Amino acid sequence: MEDMAKAIQNHESDNVATVFDVVKAGSSVRVFDKKGNTTELAVSSDIPYGHKVALVAIAEGEQVTKYGEEIGVATKAIEPGQHVHVHNIDSIRGRGDWAAKEGK
Repeated sequence: MEDMAKAIQNHESDNVATVFDVVKAGSSVRVFDKKGNTTELAVSSDIPYGHKVALVAIAEGEQVTKYGEEIGVATKAIEPGQHVHVHNIDSIRGRGDWAAKEGK
């Protein structure tokens, strides 16, 4: 098995995984799930260590899920293998959605 950057999908419903290396566009990451299964994902944009990569297509307005929880909403379409961060998602916390749901 070649030395490939690794990423982890924390929950089966996650549509992103966290990358544990600096990954360059055109390379691949080995994505591990909680059951130990792995898949290989082609990366289409540079991704810094600790950032997220899209596992599937995420439509504009669709929720971004990590740890089985909604962490934000896509501000534009995100393709599998793309970097997922503040440039293409709005955080729920930053928008105040959680406070609104709790009546604060």
